[in-house]
Amino acid sequence: MLAPSRIPLNVPTFGQEETDEAMETLRSGMVTMGRKVRAFEEAWAKYCGRKYGIMTNSGSSANLVALTALRCLGKLQEGDEVITPALTWATTVFPIAQAGCVPVLADVDLETYNLSLSAATKALTKKTGAVMPVHLLGNPIVSTDAPRIVSHRDTRSPGLVLWDCCEAHGAQVRGRNVGSFGLAATFSFFFSHHISTVEGGMVVTDDLEFADTCRSLRAFGWVRDMSDREAFAKQHPDIDARFLFRYPGFNVRPMEVQGAFGLHQLPKLEGLIEHRRQVAFYWNSELETFSDYLQLPKEQPGTRHVFFAYPFLLKPGCPFTRNEFREYLEARGVETRQIEAGNMAIQPAMKYIRHRIAGPLTNAQYIHDNGFFIGCHQGVGEAEREAVVQYCREFFERHHVGSSRSVQAQSYSSYKVRGTPEDSHVV
Repeated sequence: MLAPSRIPLNVPTFGQEETDEAMETLRSGMVTMGRKVRAFEEAWAKYCGRKYGIMTNSGSSANLVALTALRCLGKLQEGDEVITPALTWATTVFPIAQAGCVPVLADVDLETYNLSLSAATKALTKKTGAVMPVHLLGNPIVSTDAPRIVSHRDTRSPGLVLWDCCEAHGAQVRGRNVGSFGLAATFSFFFSHHISTVEGGMVVTDDLEFADTCRSLRAFGWVRDMSDREAFAKQHPDIDARFLFRYPGFNVRPMEVQGAFGLHQLPKLEGLIEHRRQVAFYWNSELETFSDYLQLPKEQPGTRHVFFAYPFLLKPGCPFTRNEFREYLEARGVETRQIEAGNMAIQPAMKYIRHRIAGPLTNAQYIHDNGFFIGCHQGVGEAEREAVVQYCREFFERHHVGSSRSVQAQSYSSYKVRGTPEDSHVV
């Protein structure tokens, strides 16, 4: 079979239905947030098993709006600490600081890349206000009991969890979709995600007061989209109710075209997830022979992994480097990326925000140095998936590595990383 010329990280999930709906929307003249956005909000909330959905212009904005809503409602206070994984995307961490809180970076689990519950528990202090776990790369955190992380007698806000599900559309834990746990959860519908509105995000919740606050915050802090707008307006008769601002909000509204896209994307989601899973399981099966040197993604018992991407992690003792492996694949048209933003603690941007590093980030740094991912999506057909296996085998043969275990792999504990002093602060 002829190898494909290029295997990108992602390909469009939308087609004629979405573009036709977008053109109809543009011709209608209703281009700002309207009924199609509301219809998609309702459909996505129902899919997640929630009562309310609040769409925003991005997943990053969904995080910012949700965290700010917690501040407005007094569930978080200025300077409260929010525990989150060190290995994540930047806009999990930055909105915590932008909402006036302090991100606390905790280490991750080496097998799943997700927030380590033991590291998060050790990060607790009297200043802990919440925890913000991430279902990284579509791999759901097994425990639905994450509130126990903050149910510590010394914490101020026991049980407050905001779930970042931006990469985990349709992932499940014990048969329940992620996003259905805790006070609220966030999603992203960026171009590279399981379904896309090109740009777009969503907050989901069962709490009407929280939903109202998010609706207000996404549109300047207006009262007009809140369920109690009339009662609130009566308290301020000297202000035109159409221009009454309840909170110091943002302008992170989605466009109507994004809602139009979402309405056609959602029915495709399960099929897209199934294709990703088939590709990932094929690669796991074919590349298992190199498991002495590569850690491949695994589906944890009781979960549904939805494979936002397909990650590789080099084990200690490999006779080659991560960059050598990446460069070999890139030269053959396989696009690669590092795992998220890597270890956020060493990103230059962190010097501009107050944060705390809770304990050594050994695993986050190891993944930063030795991990990368390739695309796993509906654009990976039979030819593409076989080509990836072929390229990997060729690369390993060049380094005289095979299933015969010609080089003895070492344990992760033998790996030495440059570290950050435990419980270090940047103020």
